[in-house]
Amino acid sequence: MGSRLEKSRYALYSERVLKQPEQGTIPTKPGSYQFFDDTGTIIYVGKAKNLRSRVNSYFGNKKTMALRTQRMMEEASHLEWIQVRNELEALMLEFSLIKEHKPRFNIDLKDNKSYPYLSVTLNEEWPRPTITRGKRKKGVRYFGPYGNVKAIRETLDLLIKSFPLRTCSNTKFNEHEKTGKPCLLFHIEKCSAPCVGEIVKEDYDDLVDDLLSFLDGNSKSIVDELRAEMSIWAGNQEYENAARSRDKIRNIEKVLERQQMVLNETENIDVFGFSADEIEASVQVFYIRKGRVVGRKGYVVDRVDGIENSELLKHLLVEHYNSDPPRGVPRQILTEVIPEDMKLMERWLSEERDSIVEIRVPKRGEKKSLLETVVNNANEELIRHRLKRAKDHNARSKAINELQEALGMRSAPLRIECYDMSHLQGTDYVGSMVVMEDGLLKKSDYRRFRVNSFQGNDDYAAMKEVISRRLAAYLKESKDTVEGGSKKFAYPPQLLLVDGGKGQLSVAEAVVSELGLSDLIFVASLAKQFEEVFISGRRDPVVIPRNSEALYMLQRLRDESHRFAVEYHRKLRGKRMTESVLDGIPGLGEKRKNRLLEEYGSLKKVKESTFKELNEIKWLPENVASEVAKKLDLDLN
Repeated sequence: MGSRLEKSRYALYSERVLKQPEQGTIPTKPGSYQFFDDTGTIIYVGKAKNLRSRVNSYFGNKKTMALRTQRMMEEASHLEWIQVRNELEALMLEFSLIKEHKPRFNIDLKDNKSYPYLSVTLNEEWPRPTITRGKRKKGVRYFGPYGNVKAIRETLDLLIKSFPLRTCSNTKFNEHEKTGKPCLLFHIEKCSAPCVGEIVKEDYDDLVDDLLSFLDGNSKSIVDELRAEMSIWAGNQEYENAARSRDKIRNIEKVLERQQMVLNETENIDVFGFSADEIEASVQVFYIRKGRVVGRKGYVVDRVDGIENSELLKHLLVEHYNSDPPRGVPRQILTEVIPEDMKLMERWLSEERDSIVEIRVPKRGEKKSLLETVVNNANEELIRHRLKRAKDHNARSKAINELQEALGMRSAPLRIECYDMSHLQGTDYVGSMVVMEDGLLKKSDYRRFRVNSFQGNDDYAAMKEVISRRLAAYLKESKDTVEGGSKKFAYPPQLLLVDGGKGQLSVAEAVVSELGLSDLIFVASLAKQFEEVFISGRRDPVVIPRNSEALYMLQRLRDESHRFAVEYHRKLRGKRMTESVLDGIPGLGEKRKNRLLEEYGSLKKVKESTFKELNEIKWLPENVASEVAKKLDLDLN
């Protein structure tokens, strides 16, 4: 990649409008291109097989562009490109530029976790297995990573019973070498004591080779050798030595139990599963070697608005395999979706492995089941990550302070109410009010509204009705001095948040103003397209950093209000559909109606049944079955 890179530049700074470069100025060779904003900061890095064709595609019809691309083009003031020799070099250049500059419209793949590995220090005279984290060193073999350090400690404890290598530090080793006395581990048969010459170098190296072979997945040959050794000792009536071989086999089998066999013994596979929302993605990688799960890695990464899962996966694969992958490059990689530039990715990985590498999406069988397990792990990790952030007092305080500062509020938004509407083609219109106090969801204050002031499909009218009813109730209850009674709306929010853009914001502002509450309640809207926050008096959205606790809090509120509204809408719609058909049938009371629906599983299946089938239901009287059939226009013959 380093030879004869041709670098060209095209810039236009007039009114932040980026014009299309002249055709002859862009090469038709592979390369990487970079978009800059008017401060000279790189905001997006891409790669292309043909630079001219790819760059020109950004200057086509805006309506056909992804929303993220539209936003990026609005902010871009100039672009540059770097020509390289082939598409593979372009991919590597794109990766290195993203790592260096962290453009805001590319995926943020930062991973701050440090995972434990089981390492063997082959760079020492007397190698030792140990647990390590952090930067990897030359001359050391690494196995893992493992999900938690407890699991790896237990595994190592079992392994040194079968492969009694030293686990002490070099300082400790030198101390015992000088005194000529072994440590306690030698006496309990967890070390062969090379420090005092209890084992010769050749035999010690054989132990190291056996351990490495086992950790590489060659467990069957190791166990077979130990079984043969045990038979020889037993045949010679040296039962104490035979018992030692037996115990080694048992310890190895315990380790193998931890490494669950999930595929055929010939399979070497990495499985990528992820679960994502608009802001973050939880990624889990399982390493399968010789059919067994020998390690895994999991982390949460930031993602950019509107990015497709195929592009996210491409960047994850490049990040994972570009520099010293934990378990090398396997023969096969299983994923949920086909990554962007899959053929190029396979070619690159095949060159890294020096043999064919296949990326595939399993459709059936044990590999599909394994992928589902990995995806479930990713989903659970994302849930744990969200709960951890939600319960973190410092994170909540930081979010409230960040929100106050970003929105320019006079006081901190200790109580936030978020509103959302739900309907199906204008029917069963409902609204939801979700409440957050001190950064925690307060479900006791949630409220649901049936919208009934108009007919048809009008989100603005629905929003106006719901917010008007809520704030009018607050005004009434705040004036009511009579003690006792339920006061459901006695506390106003410091921040009233609506799901939507400028239109929904205008409706909410108008209601608050009409009721004379503008000095008391701050109004904002959160648009899902780019997670943009709009407030009064500003044409452009408020910029809240994507990785901030404030944006995470708003997103959680918005998603919860949407869930609460949809849940209520489905309940009302289901009730209406059931009532409209099965209500009023003589002899079919509430209990029988519910039992009938439970028997068939759904109202649709009841409608598809026959009178004969209904009449065969033992608990349903014949005359009632006849009435149901008449109501549903079923054939009575």
